[in-house]
Amino acid sequence: MNRTNWQKHITIDPDIHHGDACIKGTRIPAAIIVGSLADGMTIKEILAAYPQLSTPDVLATLAYAADILQQDTIVPLVT
Repeated sequence: MNRTNWQKHITIDPDIHHGDACIKGTRIPAAIIVGSLADGMTIKEILAAYPQLSTPDVLATLAYAADILQQDTIVPLVT
């Protein structure tokens, strides 16, 4: 299976949503979509909540998150 090319679906523009990664043509941050999936929402539920999105948009947010995780070092906080 081929990974979705997130660059076709995600944009980072300092004039849109403070420069957060958003779905192209919307002001919906990729982090909201990834967080919704992490909270247990299905793609179908996300599409119902955000009808301007498509399944490839949602999958692109996961591809974007996967690429970001490979680039950054995550350091757990001690609580």
